[in-house]
Order: sequence, then C-alpha cells, then structure tokens
Amino acid sequence: MAKTTFEEEIYLRNLTGRLVGKVLDDIGVNKVAVVVPDNKICISMGSSTLSAFLSLSGGTGRIFVASDETVADRIAEYDPQVIVFQFGGEWGREENIELLKKIVNKLEEKEVASDVVFHVRTFAMGALDELSESDFLYDRDVYVYTVDLEKGKVYLNKWEGKELIKVLEYDVSFEHADLLNRSLKDRTVTFKEL
Repeated sequence: MAKTTFEEEIYLRNLTGRLVGKVLDDIGVNKVAVVVPDNKICISMGSSTLSAFLSLSGGTGRIFVASDETVADRIAEYDPQVIVFQFGGEWGREENIELLKKIVNKLEEKEVASDVVFHVRTFAMGALDELSESDFLYDRDVYVYTVDLEKGKVYLNKWEGKELIKVLEYDVSFEHADLLNRSLKDRTVTFKEL
C-alpha cells in the first residue's frame, strides 16, 4: 500500500504535470494535445500539464479524455504539433494499453503527423513495445519522460531504435521527491533543493 493519501497522489500528478508542461515549453512546441484515459489521476496530471504549458509558452492546447478510440477523430481534427499520452492512474496495464493501441491505430489511419510524448508510467508498462508494430511511431519524433529515482532527476528522452537517448534533464524539487518517495513505497529519491 502506498504511503500517500489519494489527495497526495493527485497533488503528485499536479507536480509532475507542471514539470511536463515546462518540458513541452522547453522543446519549443506551440500546439499540444494531452490525451488521458477517463480517470481522476490521469485527468489531474493532464490538466496540470496543459495549464503549465499554456502559462509558460503562450501556445495553444487541449486535453482529450479518452474512454474509447473515437477520441482520435477529435485529436485529428485539432491537428496538434505534439500529442502527449499520459496513461496509467487508476486503470490496470491491460486496460491502458488496449485503449492506447486503439487510439494510436486510429491516428495512424487518419494519417496524423504529430510528434508524440509518452508519460513514464505509460512507457514503464511496456506500451512502446506493444505499439512497436505500428508505423505511427516510426514516422515522427517520439519522446518519453522518465525519472531517475537515485539521482532525483526527470529526463526527457528521444526514443530511437527502441533506445532512450537523453535530451533534457530536470531536478526534482524537495516536495516532489517526498511525494515520489512515499508514493513509490520503499524507493528513495534524492533531490537538489532549488
């Protein structure tokens, strides 16, 4: 059992979303679609990501809450520069990957040309391996943000040939580290006070 309350888990996702919004601004994108499954944890992180991105960049963005693959129609119509997939939260691995695969397949059918950013948990559950048969991931830049728990860092990585190549790194704040430590049970996150 996690050593955090549900409210702290939501706040942790808000802190993560704030950092991801900064990452999106730092890579210079202008139009973002944040795609999340229909659950409170993911919606919280997606909203925080979008809010941070909008406030830092002056760009535009939308959050798309997915319960099935028809969300791909609205994403295609919006035509974002980058699609951020933040799947995890309260759903299990199979449920997340099944929905993600359906959305990605539909985006491929619609010939959506957006670059893609994947959430660390989406990557950790093996989603990119499950999607690797899709040409959708090979026709664009694909990024994954990950966490180094020992160094207290968040990395933006480019996914190339099934390898992660670090592009940017960020220190995890004290507050963020504390919540990560407690949320991830017995893991330890170091941090640099900012």
